[in-house]
Amino acid sequence: MKRRTAVLWAAATVLVVTSATGCGSSSSGSGSGSTSVTFGYIADYSGSAALAVAAEQHLWQKAGLDPKLRVFTNGPLQVQALGAGDLDFGYLGPGALWLPASGKAKIIAVNMLGQADRVIARPGTGITSPADLKGKKVAVAEGTSGDMILNLTLKKAGLKPSDITRVVMDPSTIVTAVSSGHVDAAAIWYPLIDIIKKRVPDLVEVSRTEDFYPKLTFPNVFVTRPELPGKKPDLVRKVTSVLRQADDWIVAHPQESEKVTAAFLKVPASQLAGSTKYVKLLSSQQLTELGTNGTVDGWFNGLADTFTSMGKLTSPADAKDYYLGDLYKAAGNPK
Repeated sequence: MKRRTAVLWAAATVLVVTSATGCGSSSSGSGSGSTSVTFGYIADYSGSAALAVAAEQHLWQKAGLDPKLRVFTNGPLQVQALGAGDLDFGYLGPGALWLPASGKAKIIAVNMLGQADRVIARPGTGITSPADLKGKKVAVAEGTSGDMILNLTLKKAGLKPSDITRVVMDPSTIVTAVSSGHVDAAAIWYPLIDIIKKRVPDLVEVSRTEDFYPKLTFPNVFVTRPELPGKKPDLVRKVTSVLRQADDWIVAHPQESEKVTAAFLKVPASQLAGSTKYVKLLSSQQLTELGTNGTVDGWFNGLADTFTSMGKLTSPADAKDYYLGDLYKAAGNPK
């Protein structure tokens, strides 16, 4: 499944990935007696902000860790590397959360919540609510978070996938198709929607990610190999503690975190400016509380149901079996 995070730079992908490859362990430094860990990430704001802050704030060194950071283009590739033993930890966007639900990784922390996805419609199509999608031609990039919000939107309206004419396209083609009127509606995300709005000013937002919150949302997460928490619990706790601290710094300094991440990725600060508009930031205390009361498990189980309806899963595990909420809570208590 393709993975799509809150910020997409179609024209700059190669530049970002290439420039980020050299960040690695040099951005964190190492010291004698430090424990080395390998950590995967994706070269966009959501996929690297926590690691950028952990490096800039020297959180790794304080925890006695020496991270070897490796850049990837998507989540499934990181899960493959975890399975091969080439990575200890990694990052997944919401489109890849079917992998932990299938037993291929354990989630150690929720990062931030994606809020960029929308189902949109052209004016004059008669589409103003999810129920109006029935019988309409809807563009979607298959296997993305756009695909996920489309499934949730249809379900909310009591519609089946067969109730619409589903047109599978890549994201850039969707922009053209909506702008030119070749489709009635689309499941897509910001900032691509901003491009469409310049061409279709009266664009209708039929459904938003926020419409499903707090019952459902699109979390970005950090994962580890399934066996590592049992084999090296202290290491996993230390890494989770670093991620919690980085998260709290981001919540307290959202705009500054964009600049820190841009420096980490070696891209212009303007390229990440405004990234926090497309995510919901939650403190470690909030995430602990949401994990304790079952809300986070509900997010993952709800998304597993969505992945099952999309054909990505057949018998998903229960979230309590792959989201290590107790470990996340314990990591907030320094030893």
